[in-house]
Amino acid sequence: MIDRRDLVKASVGASLAVLVPWQVRAFGAFAPSPGSWRHFEVTTRLEIANAGGTTQAWIPVPSVSESEWFHSQGSSWTTNAKSATLVRDRKYNSELLHVEWAEEELAPVVEVVSRAATRDRAIDFTRPGTPLPLSPAETQLYTEATEFIPVDGIVRETSEKVTAGTSSDLERARAIYEWIIDNTYRNPNTRGCGVGDIASMLKSGNLGGKCADLNALYVGLARAAGLPARDIYGIRVAPSKFGYKSLGTNSDIITKSQHCRAEVYLFGFGWVPVDPADVRKVVLEEPPGKLPLDDLKVVDARRTLFGAWETNWLPYNMACDLQLPGSSGPKLTFLMYPQAETASTRLDALDPESFVYRIFAKEITS
Repeated sequence: MIDRRDLVKASVGASLAVLVPWQVRAFGAFAPSPGSWRHFEVTTRLEIANAGGTTQAWIPVPSVSESEWFHSQGSSWTTNAKSATLVRDRKYNSELLHVEWAEEELAPVVEVVSRAATRDRAIDFTRPGTPLPLSPAETQLYTEATEFIPVDGIVRETSEKVTAGTSSDLERARAIYEWIIDNTYRNPNTRGCGVGDIASMLKSGNLGGKCADLNALYVGLARAAGLPARDIYGIRVAPSKFGYKSLGTNSDIITKSQHCRAEVYLFGFGWVPVDPADVRKVVLEEPPGKLPLDDLKVVDARRTLFGAWETNWLPYNMACDLQLPGSSGPKLTFLMYPQAETASTRLDALDPESFVYRIFAKEITS
């Protein structure tokens, strides 16, 4: 549960982000802004060992369409499967490649090549405009609960405490962002990107995890405050051009570079990028590691990641609680990793012994 000390701590953090602009400029490294488009090619190669019976796989492909910062330019594939079909989820408009092999195929393999164009984002909060409003259906979709992101109970209670005293949606969105940075931590022992079970996090008081946990917490608290919000699931594809070792890739092999981000819809600004999880990643991982919150790199990241993204990152989709087509297994909380089943067994996407895949990225000319 949240007490007064937590709220004081959050307000101190928010004040810090505002009161040290000269220090931010002294470091001055992290300043994404819309500019030239960058073009990337991402290749996912999947191989399944010990195949038996009907073997299937599901590979996420870029399906986000945002005119200001991301264009999917299609995907192609090669495989020894009997069928490979591009499938679209109607609720979230996400796409995946569904591949199915013949029972006698003992060495299933598929390679998917996706191309996309992306550019940095930055919101100028001093210049509100008239963004395209959300439809009633979109508003409902991005304020409703999902299996792991409830908007009632302890989530609503926490959201009300965190946003107490705010008078606008911008202030509420900022208060939640600052509170998450001050009260959570990145847990290096979390498998993959985490699971995003935010009610369990709040009930236990264990607010550690990775991006799928911390940014899901942002989305849940924002929705409980009446703000449309969503996770976007994707993968980093290049190093940070602003010098952050923790916020980019270090080679063209990006197999373990999955990262989800969040957005919140604000009056006068539309969809606003936020990423408190990456601030916590800077704290833990930016050399020399375990940085204090008042370190200039942390302060700069904290200032930047409410309202801006460096898009050395490719978004796949925004889907939650996804039932994989043709699968008899459980729903996925989100689709950010390739998935596979052998006969009726869902393979562990994080276990390289039974489920081998590699993902490569390269920047290309348009």
